[in-house]
Amino acid sequence: MNTEKEMSKRQLRRAKMHQAQMRSRMLTIGLVVIGALMVAFVLIYPNVKPVAEVVTAEPQSYPQADKNSLGDPNAPVKIDVFADFQCPACRIFAQETEALVIENLVATGKVYYVFHNYPFIDGAGAGNGGESDQAANAVMCASEQNKFWEMQGTIFANWNGENQGAYNDRRLTAFAEKTGLDMDAFNACFKANKYKAEIQADFDFGNTLGVKGTPSIFVNKTLVTPTHVPSYDDIAAAVDAALGK
Repeated sequence: MNTEKEMSKRQLRRAKMHQAQMRSRMLTIGLVVIGALMVAFVLIYPNVKPVAEVVTAEPQSYPQADKNSLGDPNAPVKIDVFADFQCPACRIFAQETEALVIENLVATGKVYYVFHNYPFIDGAGAGNGGESDQAANAVMCASEQNKFWEMQGTIFANWNGENQGAYNDRRLTAFAEKTGLDMDAFNACFKANKYKAEIQADFDFGNTLGVKGTPSIFVNKTLVTPTHVPSYDDIAAAVDAALGK
């Protein structure tokens, strides 16, 4: 009888140990599953969450628009602008000063105006996949459909700080749709990063000229107001000087 009791106790202990092991395994499996679901959520949610409202840029006139340039290529004065789409001063310049330059200097035939991508905020040069770089990628793909300036306006109109997700790929795609682009053509261009070499060439050209920050504005390759963002009056004065006035 004692032997039978001892066997029964051992069996009971083994059963309890087995149950404890099963509970531990189930807990471990449960934690692994929860962890996997959390990781999947972090990876997938940014691609499925609703895109925030896209602000429409104010319509403007863009005389003789040709990709990233405006005006007559044979104009006596050339203005080169180097900008990063995440740069707040670039947004202010584009929305305020640039319109006056276009109206008074480009449309009148005095100036040939060229925008150059200088994506430095999230890492120097093209192809790093950051928000500055992808915004440049998007605007150049829009230029393929002669909508560079409309896309530029939309991107700046939706600025919301540096590296805050304002220019993630889904939002940039929404900007393109808002701008009225052929989305099949845009998506193919954007995913291929088709203009990587051209963006890098702009960046390198800026370095050759001595760009130290954005926006940098050059009149006939001479930097206007190195110590601060130039006003319209600063640029107009530099243009007049280049014209010999």
